[in-house]
Amino acid sequence: MTRLWDLFLQAIDEFVGVSIACILLFLAAAVFGLLHYFYPRWIPKSFPKLRVGRQRGEKQDEQLDIDLGPDEEEPEPEPEPDEEVPELPAHVFASLADRLAAEGRFAEAVRERLRSMVRSLVERQVLEHRPGMTVTELARAAGAARPSVETPMRTASGIFSDIWYAEKPATAEHDDRMRRLAAEVNQ
Repeated sequence: MTRLWDLFLQAIDEFVGVSIACILLFLAAAVFGLLHYFYPRWIPKSFPKLRVGRQRGEKQDEQLDIDLGPDEEEPEPEPEPDEEVPELPAHVFASLADRLAAEGRFAEAVRERLRSMVRSLVERQVLEHRPGMTVTELARAAGAARPSVETPMRTASGIFSDIWYAEKPATAEHDDRMRRLAAEVNQ
């Protein structure tokens, strides 16, 4: 083992010299130490998201703006994932879900359809508005208040959890199933 070490040091000495190798080693240690000291600050807060379908969606939105007459209102802006959910009526969430499904963004459509279902239950005073409840808690509370909505709400919360937490890919079938569940809840 010492022979290999001697050969390694001789190769470094012949290639760059011992003094330059020591300086390079010291500089590498200093850079590593600074990176370690300032660790959280040199990591980007969020990495850019590549969304191929986003450009297509923006073009469709531009087309939608052209088709709207001056008397008609523009559709509600879609909420950002990190923002708090705005206080909107259930039909606005449902129309947003329809638009997202038409764009092929089924995961977001499922999320907005579940929001529509919950907002509908809040509007009908079946559920009390309490921000921060999990989907499982919402399904349980809805089932306790009105047993007829327990099964559709539990199924809807399962679909939502599979897509958003288990990261299963969302499909048009998920959106269709959520539409049927929303119709059952709104009866």
